[in-house]
Amino acid sequence: MNKHRLKQQLADFFQEDIGFGDITSQAIFENEQAEAVFISKQTGIFCGEQIILAAYELFSTEVTVDILKRDGEEIDVGDVIAKVSGPIVDLLSSERVVLNLVQRLSAIATKTKQAVKEVEGTGVYISDTRKTTPGLRMLEKYAVRCGGGKNHRFGLDDAVLIKDNHIAKAGSVSKALQKVKEVTGHMTKIEVEVETFEQLKEAIVEEPDVIMLDNCSVEDATKWCKEIPSHIIVEISGGLTVSQIRDYATTGVNVISMGALTHSAQSLDISLDILLKEGATHA
Repeated sequence: MNKHRLKQQLADFFQEDIGFGDITSQAIFENEQAEAVFISKQTGIFCGEQIILAAYELFSTEVTVDILKRDGEEIDVGDVIAKVSGPIVDLLSSERVVLNLVQRLSAIATKTKQAVKEVEGTGVYISDTRKTTPGLRMLEKYAVRCGGGKNHRFGLDDAVLIKDNHIAKAGSVSKALQKVKEVTGHMTKIEVEVETFEQLKEAIVEEPDVIMLDNCSVEDATKWCKEIPSHIIVEISGGLTVSQIRDYATTGVNVISMGALTHSAQSLDISLDILLKEGATHA
């Protein structure tokens, strides 16, 4: 994860949430010091260590952080994930941004781990897609890695992915692949999406780096994979859920990509409990 970019994003998030100041906390508290603990209310995979460290480093030099769980580690109900201490106004003002991110990223890591466990022993790996929350792609793809998955392309400039609209415009799978190869260099990976056996046969002739089987049944995937040379990576995608992927992992594909890892993950229940330190007094 790019830590410089993370801090830039966090600064924007804090500005959106806090504006010119937390008027509620500033009215009620003065210089009271407090301790707070991040506590898991659900079983899952934690992803938020980098968020917590960077957020408090950016927000206040007076806040100290003690990380007890690392990114990618399992957490259970009641586990203390991290402890922070410092001015209570700082802890309260920064709370919502930090919690929102930690809850969301931990949910994605947890969902990814569930998918990874489903295909364990098959040699197939789980990948994300570009179906991420605008502005959070770096963080959400990091969460996928924390859950044991791998990342697909980060953006449109990472690699070629020829989809149905490209094929329709070019006239065929063959023509689309030929057009792309005319303008890309040897360092650019080329993937093409196919929906029919006829398209698959065209793609095999043109030898892309990756063939994606889109919205394909288990039966068709099993049959089609036997036709694809071993040097071409086979990816399957298209609305797949965790409950389906074990069957698809036995078809001969190499990669299962799932938009659901990011667009359908429900926030993991993590709370921040704050306690005033004993003996704290108003300045």
